[in-house]
Amino acid sequence: MAVEDLVQWVDKFSDLAREFPIKDFAFLVYPLVCTVVGGIILYYTHTDYWDKPKRYTVPAPHYPEYVNILDKPSVKAEGSSAIQCYNPATSQLLGFVNPSTPAGIDRAIAQAATAQEKWAKTSFSERRKVLRTMLQYVLDNQEQICRVSSMDSGKTMIDAQLGEILVTAEKLEWTIKHGEKALRPSRRPTNLLMSYKKNTVYYEPLGVVAALVSWNYPFHNLIGPIISAIFAGNGIVVKVSEQTCWSAAYYTSIARGALVAHGQDPQLVQSLVCWPQTAGYLTSHPGISHLTFIGSRPVCHKVAESASKTLIPVVAELGGKDAAVILDSAASDLKRIVEILMRGTFQASGQNCIGIERIIAAPGVYDKLVTMLEPRVKDLRLGLDKDVGAMVSDASFARLEGLVEDAVSKGARLLAGGKRYIHPSHPSGFYFSPTLLVDVTPNMAIANEECFGPVMTLLRSPSSTASSLLTLANAPSFGLGASVYGRDSDPILREVVHGIRAGGVAINDFAVFYAVQLPFGGVGGSGYGRFAGEEGLRGLCNPKSVCEDRFGWLGIRTAIPPPARYPVPSQERGWRFTRGVVRIGYALNLAGKGSGVVDVVKNG
Repeated sequence: MAVEDLVQWVDKFSDLAREFPIKDFAFLVYPLVCTVVGGIILYYTHTDYWDKPKRYTVPAPHYPEYVNILDKPSVKAEGSSAIQCYNPATSQLLGFVNPSTPAGIDRAIAQAATAQEKWAKTSFSERRKVLRTMLQYVLDNQEQICRVSSMDSGKTMIDAQLGEILVTAEKLEWTIKHGEKALRPSRRPTNLLMSYKKNTVYYEPLGVVAALVSWNYPFHNLIGPIISAIFAGNGIVVKVSEQTCWSAAYYTSIARGALVAHGQDPQLVQSLVCWPQTAGYLTSHPGISHLTFIGSRPVCHKVAESASKTLIPVVAELGGKDAAVILDSAASDLKRIVEILMRGTFQASGQNCIGIERIIAAPGVYDKLVTMLEPRVKDLRLGLDKDVGAMVSDASFARLEGLVEDAVSKGARLLAGGKRYIHPSHPSGFYFSPTLLVDVTPNMAIANEECFGPVMTLLRSPSSTASSLLTLANAPSFGLGASVYGRDSDPILREVVHGIRAGGVAINDFAVFYAVQLPFGGVGGSGYGRFAGEEGLRGLCNPKSVCEDRFGWLGIRTAIPPPARYPVPSQERGWRFTRGVVRIGYALNLAGKGSGVVDVVKNG
């Protein structure tokens, strides 16, 4: 029995258990059975699963003494191209990073390519060992990784733990447990005419792939593509954002350290940062076989145009305007749902591609939600040691304030926040007040544009019907994620889930499809293609189709019959013969197949 079979069996058992008088029986049995039986199956199906990971050390980044960049305006040399790195929460100067040049990009790709030639020949067992060792390092050094992320991006330690560590540990563990199954050669069916053939799809490495990642989760966004790329047998070059490049060298060393611990070439993994005018050299480089892009739609247009010059395939994740749809049947569960809405909206100061950007509530629960959420949002405190951290810069502050002002001018009510915040301890930090905007309508810009900030918006559905809720949910051009809340037995819940236009939907929860390694990506303005899960791993491979003789050792092979051989003796006779072949293979009844046999015999 495979692990997937076990899970399906437990799911059926869980459904049956819900019929019992003890309401929570299924929820107690499910994890217990999965843990015990799944552990036994893993022991026998992955004999290397229990191999002890190696421990290694990576030099910690240098934490400079506190210097406010505004206090030292001359710290950057005139005319220097170096990138100035600072903590957006405090304006603490972190240091300088030299951007890559085209020549540097050439070297990085060449080094990765050389290492990849050997790495492509490694077994899945060897790759799992590297990932398991990397996972051990992440678990052993959670605080340091989170601290570095917090300093580079301005997020709180809790937000770093959830958005950097938890999801990275999950990606590592999923790949260790299930990656080989996704990339194992896949047998495919044949047909009547080709019954003497056997068909297989092999998932082979592409070579060197690249990822251009965003700044909101500097550790996870860098390590995530590395995990998938190297498990698929590729080398990788990750271009990090200039907003959070201070941490990139340390995070890259974590991946490289795991390779070194197992005697592999660390040059397999490369990271770099460059100014926008140089990025096009990477995205059109003939040494790159695949691009993963995480960022904005306008930048994606440039990336896709550049990649088209050398026909590099692109997977694009462009953010979203994710809706949380609250049905009337969720009324008894609002206390729990409010907690999810708060975390889903304000984690990482709202700088989350699958953050909740719109709360769409049915009429029966709308007013109660507003009453419950208003004091919660007003009570949020700003600061690295408080509830909501800083934003990565103040570049979007004017835009966010403009969106709020526009909504209020059109009838929305501003119940909290709505403007930038001057922190008493760090007045030059980049903080935006946690915002609650209610009575938002689809004609307002804030209902259609991605905020990517700590802004909670509520829209009241005109009615409780699925069509009314879906009209609001599907209004923006984005379609990344969504969540729907209601009673499991509510038929409207399923209608909304299946009618919503998104790449992933969480039922009575928030963004959990990302935390279990389902294929991740969006539709419409949110991009195309998928990373994560089986589809993501396979997307980093060349799916090579191989068709071979099943009984070649018996001499059973394809032979061109006389009527079809060149030079063709008779077009008329040859056509009737080949018509017979088609009838034998594809006629829908025995009479049709029989007439095909007659054609073949008479004209063969």
